[in-house]
Amino acid sequence: MSSNQYSPVLVLCDHTATESTGRAWGMNFVYSGGFEAQVTGEQFDQTRFQMGLSDDRFSYPLEPGEELVAPEVIMTYSDAGIERVSQNFHRCIRTRVCRGMWRDAPRPVLINSWEAFYFDFTGESLVKLAEKASKRRHRDARDDDGWFSTRRDDLRALGDWTVNEGKLGGTLAELVERVNALGVKFGLWVEPEMVSEDSELYREHPDWVLAVPGKGPVLGRDQLVLDLSRPEVRENLFAQLCAVFDQANIEYVKWDYNRSIVDTYSRASNDQGKVLYDYMLGLYDLLDRLVARYPKILFEGCSAGGGRFDAGMLYYMPQIWTSDNTDALQRIFIQWGVSNFFPAVAMASHVSVDTNYQTGRKTPLKLRFDVAMSGRMGMELQPAHMTDEDKAFARRAIADYKLIRPVVQQGDLYRLISPFDKTGYASLMYVSPEKDHAAYFVYKLEQYH
Repeated sequence: MSSNQYSPVLVLCDHTATESTGRAWGMNFVYSGGFEAQVTGEQFDQTRFQMGLSDDRFSYPLEPGEELVAPEVIMTYSDAGIERVSQNFHRCIRTRVCRGMWRDAPRPVLINSWEAFYFDFTGESLVKLAEKASKRRHRDARDDDGWFSTRRDDLRALGDWTVNEGKLGGTLAELVERVNALGVKFGLWVEPEMVSEDSELYREHPDWVLAVPGKGPVLGRDQLVLDLSRPEVRENLFAQLCAVFDQANIEYVKWDYNRSIVDTYSRASNDQGKVLYDYMLGLYDLLDRLVARYPKILFEGCSAGGGRFDAGMLYYMPQIWTSDNTDALQRIFIQWGVSNFFPAVAMASHVSVDTNYQTGRKTPLKLRFDVAMSGRMGMELQPAHMTDEDKAFARRAIADYKLIRPVVQQGDLYRLISPFDKTGYASLMYVSPEKDHAAYFVYKLEQYH
């Protein structure tokens, strides 16, 4: 995971630099694996600033005629503060890293089934969720974990990407047609890089996982990592996913990655120092083939939340789930940090329940909407658990968001009051490129219980 604890991004600035004054240099690594960033000073009062591949568990000897392509680094400079560095990164990522039909298109408002149902859903409950979404002017509904094979919890079935028609009450095509008839798009959750021990794929190909010979594989979240450095593994996943995506009008896919690599060993490699790099190139190859085959699908990245939020993934997936922590108060801080390097259009931000599942904090519905509106807004709420007053407010809020969505998703960001300054407030503003529209946010940072 590129960015769970430390992210492949960095800003070096004058000691006196602020958002709008002083010199600042920025680096943003276009890669999703191990990285190293260094700032060093030396005796001649010069500073060295560098970023690239990590040498930890990495060696890549080349035979005659072979080559190694180093990942790129986006670099920028500002003489007008850190704010300008962020704006430069945002424009570059929006227009030069992200690509395809979704690069400039307004991102739909998503309603996600996960916090509404977790694993406990049927085709009928998904249709009812879509009906509620249609009434609240949502454009996109997503079926999360649990739609495939024997998947009923996180102990089994990863790797077996076949539709559980018994659970859905019919074919995937029939379910999607019913949802589309309501004027709502349909999406799926997948985690193709992983496999469960309790799966047909693992029983048939136990050698396809990253595992050290002679030792039991290290489980994380009861799953193992498939060896994507091997072409046959990628080909199997590509065929399975295409078989699903070809069945119905799938317009959105959330691609998850819920554990990191521990057993850095590939049975197919003669040099184990190549494994992590070849794994990442294998992932990029698989994604490139899928994006080319399905240009109309909006892919969203995820890694146990924001564990793989980097410019490398944004080349294939133009938006990323920012964090599994959906607490509105904490999201103000999380999204503020991410905004230093990545544009709002890439930050998936959802309205969650009033008593947050991660923190137990209660926050007003308006605050939850206001925070989600400063990114790519979506919802985790179960309509059946909302009051009529909350539903009416949600309809108005979604309509308001669609008015400001072009400015938020394509405008320039100005960070005005940092939540980290402990003033009790946070404030930011998005301004259209023509500077004729603006969306202004201010949050009071009270401690809700």
